[in-house]
Amino acid sequence: MSHIAERMQAVRERIARAAANAGRRPDEIRLLTVSKTFTAGDIAEAAAAGQLAFGENYVQEAVAKIAALRHLPGLEWHMIGPLQANKTALAAVNFSWVQSIDREKIAARLSSARPAGLPPLSVCVQVNISGEATKSGIAPAGAVALAATVAAMPGLRLRGLMGIAEPSATAAIPRLQFRLLRELRDELRGRGLALDTLSMGMSADMEAAIAEGSTMVRIGSAIFGERHAEAA
Repeated sequence: MSHIAERMQAVRERIARAAANAGRRPDEIRLLTVSKTFTAGDIAEAAAAGQLAFGENYVQEAVAKIAALRHLPGLEWHMIGPLQANKTALAAVNFSWVQSIDREKIAARLSSARPAGLPPLSVCVQVNISGEATKSGIAPAGAVALAATVAAMPGLRLRGLMGIAEPSATAAIPRLQFRLLRELRDELRGRGLALDTLSMGMSADMEAAIAEGSTMVRIGSAIFGERHAEAA
């Protein structure tokens, strides 16, 4: 077994334990492997171990990997980093998911650029649940209105919400922030939106996220190790 496969197995065991502690089933939680800054070879190794969903932060870096790995069947690519307006056309064509919609303009451009021959682009509204100025995402007060607007756009399928908690030495702060995201999801469901995704939790705080209802955890370093230098 490769090092990546071993670490992936350890992460899946963490997910299973966290689910059991929360009274949930492990199959309620998807693993998204964050592959930004890692190579196409690293991704191929993870795919050989059974992982198919990968998250990228930079459109051009991702497009190069997508092209290099087209021979591998079933790979699912998620854009999870802030998306610039001038990169929306590339993202709309190459990704299956965009999780980082934080304003109407980005959603509208993705909607216009999604090719008619492809399935609707799965999207999440990113909410700044920590309130940190360094974090992307719409403020919680604006999330419901933005989500309703995005849900009505052709070519897009609103799947849910994404958020990043503040780093903390204890689980208390992340749990409060993840709970906020879950409550926003519940409010949107109450308004008739059929949302199935709460994308929250990373290597350091996945247990707190799962306890608060995460359906997708975004894990990079716990699988691939320390990151390479970030791409521009």
